[in-house]
Amino acid sequence: MRFFKKLFKWLLITIATLVILLYIFDYSYVLKGARVVYFTGHSTAFIDDYPYFENDIIKKSDHPEPWPIHEHYNTVKETEKLSKAIKDWGTVAYLIIKNDSIWFEKYYGGFNETSKTNSFSMAKSITTSMLGKAIMDGHIKSLDQPISDFYPQYAYAKTTVGDLASMASGLDWVEDYTGPFSITARANYDSNLAKTMLNQKIVKPSGKAFEYLSGDTQLLGMILQKATGKSLADYLSESFWKPMGATEDALWQLDDGENRLAKAFCCISSNAKDFARFGKLYKDYGKWQGKQILDSAFVAKSISPRFPQSPEYGYGWWLKHIENKHFFMMRGHLGQYVIVEPTDNVIIVRLGHKKSPDEGVGQFTEDISVYIEEAYNMMKNDK
Repeated sequence: MRFFKKLFKWLLITIATLVILLYIFDYSYVLKGARVVYFTGHSTAFIDDYPYFENDIIKKSDHPEPWPIHEHYNTVKETEKLSKAIKDWGTVAYLIIKNDSIWFEKYYGGFNETSKTNSFSMAKSITTSMLGKAIMDGHIKSLDQPISDFYPQYAYAKTTVGDLASMASGLDWVEDYTGPFSITARANYDSNLAKTMLNQKIVKPSGKAFEYLSGDTQLLGMILQKATGKSLADYLSESFWKPMGATEDALWQLDDGENRLAKAFCCISSNAKDFARFGKLYKDYGKWQGKQILDSAFVAKSISPRFPQSPEYGYGWWLKHIENKHFFMMRGHLGQYVIVEPTDNVIIVRLGHKKSPDEGVGQFTEDISVYIEEAYNMMKNDK
């Protein structure tokens, strides 16, 4: 008994010492990360984690526009391969929109059509859309405007807002989703996200090459907030969520600090049908119900590669070719996707708990091809 008492005592001392050291060396955010992730039985951020954070509300439309229902709605079942993928990779929503009408939709694992789930890096595409809108509204001059106009401490660099949007900033950032001491983890769990960001330096030449960095989009979000004088949630609501007829309020996670800064690089929680609206908007080159709410030239640039040596990325959107089809897409951690093939007028949405096991930063994982190919197999006999 005395042994166990002594062991318990030293365990408490060790834990207390570790906690004190985390605070002393400014790693206290690790405690929140552990509480949110490991203490809830997860090994990484998860799709329904928004209740563990402060959130801003992205207000729904005053005139909601439910998607039209296709005449062949849900007349075809999932293929055997798709059904297995849905089960193996924890899909919670799978949606096929054909000719701007819901052709197939199904929800799994206790989720439904209004369930909110974290979009993770799909938010990067949305934040970049807001850049296009801010340029259109005159808040930002162009893609070539230097970031030092907003944050003079970057005057030593030639980085532009377009460099941030196309992941070509040269920012000192390591994209790591598993290391608790990584800058990516700090950005997700720290209470002062602005301080974290502004401590990061530009260490490589800007505008020269694609390198996927969440910090680029976070800095872009901070610039948008400065330029517009509005919170990201409010600007998103008035610029897109309301004009596109979103049927549900959405949430944008904040850093929990007194500045309530939105995590622009991730963490908009909504549902499959409202996320899909961005796919339709870009498919139609910025038009919604006949009104140009986003500049068509900005859309065209967004869904084209900036760098020939990196054909997989434009400005905020991923690009992928499968045989003779050309897809652009929003992508998020654990396999959140809005995938668009404009020529076929097809939008595929998948939300869920994990990707295929070949995942890696910036890679097109196997699951993406499965969701695309099996959607087309389902539609092949539909005229």
